[in-house]
This record gives sequence, structure tokens and C-alpha cells, in this order.
Amino acid sequence: MHYYPNPAEGLDIPAVNDAIEEAFAEHGRGKVQMPPKVYITFDHGDFRTMPAYIPSLDIGGVKIVNVHPGNPSSGLPTVMALTVIISPETGIPEAILNATSLTDLRTGAAGAVAAKYLCSRKTVTLGMVGSGRQARAQVDAIAAELSISEIRVWSRTERNAHAFCKRYKDHECRSMSLERVADCDLLVTTTPSREPLIRDAWIRDGTHINAIGADAPGKQELDPAILTRATVFIDDPAQAVHSGEINVPIRDGIYTADRIAGTLGEVVLGKKGRTNDREITVFDSTGLAIQDLAIAEIAMKSGNFINLRFP
Repeated sequence: MHYYPNPAEGLDIPAVNDAIEEAFAEHGRGKVQMPPKVYITFDHGDFRTMPAYIPSLDIGGVKIVNVHPGNPSSGLPTVMALTVIISPETGIPEAILNATSLTDLRTGAAGAVAAKYLCSRKTVTLGMVGSGRQARAQVDAIAAELSISEIRVWSRTERNAHAFCKRYKDHECRSMSLERVADCDLLVTTTPSREPLIRDAWIRDGTHINAIGADAPGKQELDPAILTRATVFIDDPAQAVHSGEINVPIRDGIYTADRIAGTLGEVVLGKKGRTNDREITVFDSTGLAIQDLAIAEIAMKSGNFINLRFP
């Protein structure tokens, strides 16, 4: 068995985007096995188990991932993860991967795939709500698919917003208020908020929104009124209803699951998508286990592993 301590090192972002796009396509074709995440809730966070099998890649496995929003104050990542790859033929564990950075990359890639297919234009003003690791992953992945003319960023900590812009000094990047950040072509939200941050009145016609932060029951970043006037696409129906951006509006009777326009897999396959340039579109991302397997498959080709004896 192999252990991959730094599997994200040196991965090619366009290649990761392509692999994640194909994983969504396989999901849209109904050719994967992937039960919904199982959540264990603690006082200060949670962890999830995420099993899946992609026959076309001959890969199966499970990721264990935590989300503890208070971790950065202690110098720890909010999200940490471990993926175990299982042989579909024998069931023997084949590899263990440190999936913390891989989780950032594969989530960023999902946002990039959604933006590629759902943005109304190929050159965009990018609005970022949040400035942490996932915000950076989203920008890096999106930049491989679209041309970014300007980045507008909001963070609860002004210092973090300025540090974020220093990272993207090749772009015109500025820290702004939430309202000004939301006035963009492509809005990406990456916070752990449990109260809506983005108001409906701020979203102009034609905007595409990647709603990334809401990935557990009770989380939400968008004014529910945005969802009621937008065309909403999700990654997986069961997960989105349980823990995506739509989970609170559904619980409160403001939104219903039958209003979901389709999955990102269906969008990639051309079965669903944006119908006009003035339409507001939302991608509600919860994170799928098939994404973890797709990026693990790439990472395991890197040769960056340690041999472990098993059994």
C-alpha cells in the first residue's frame, strides 16, 4: 500500500479541472456509485465520511473530512481530510492520501467547471466573498477556464482581504464592501456563514453565483430571494437538499426541491444549462466523493508516495 503525504504538489490545475468535469459527466450519466455524505457533529465542527466508486476509472474509496470553522484561530486548517483507496477487485486498501490540499483543489475545480458552462461571458469581473484557502482555490481553478478582468474581494478581516489581493497582484484586485463585490459577472461565496451575507437587491441580471460555503445543515450565504428568482443547479440532489445552499430555504418553506433546474453533470452533458444572458444562475456545491476519487487518481500517478506494508 502507498501513502501520499503531499499528493497535491505539482498537480496541473487544467488537468484537475478536466478530471473533475469528467467525474461530473459520469455522475450525469448515472455511471457512479455514491451514497450521500454521513455527518458526525461535534460542539465545534463536524466530520463526514464520503464513499464512492467510479467504474470508468476502476477506482473506489472513501474520504474522511472535517470542517471546524474555529481552527484558523489556533493555526489549523478549517478543513482537513484523508482518502483511502480500495481495490474494486479485491477490497484491499491500495493507498492512503493526505487529502487536505486535494479537497481545496477539487472543490475549486467544481466551481471552475460550473463557471465554464454557466457564466454568460468568457471574460468576467470576479467577486469573492471570503479570502481563505478555498477562495484561493476557486480563483486559481477559474482562471484556467475564464479570463478574469478584475477581482473584488470581501473578508471579515480587512488584513486577510489585502493579503489575498497581494497573491493576485497580476490581476486588478481590490478589497470592497459586500454590496460592491456582489456587483459582478461571477460571484463566489466561500464562507461558513449561517446567516445570508448576499442580498437579492445586489445581484444584477446575468450574474452566475458559485455558492460553495454552505456544506452542512443550517449553513447559508445567500438571501433566499436570490434562489427564488435564479435558475439553480446542484451537484447532487440528496446532498444539496440536506446540506447545500438550498437546505435552509427548503427547511423554512421558502424554496422547494422541485424548483432545482438540474445537476452540474447534466449541464456538462448539455442536457441542462443557461437559457439566456440575463438569467441569474446558481451552482450549489456540497462536494462529491467522486471528485475526491477523480483527483486521487491523478495524484497517485505523481510517484510522490511512501511504501507501506499491508496486510
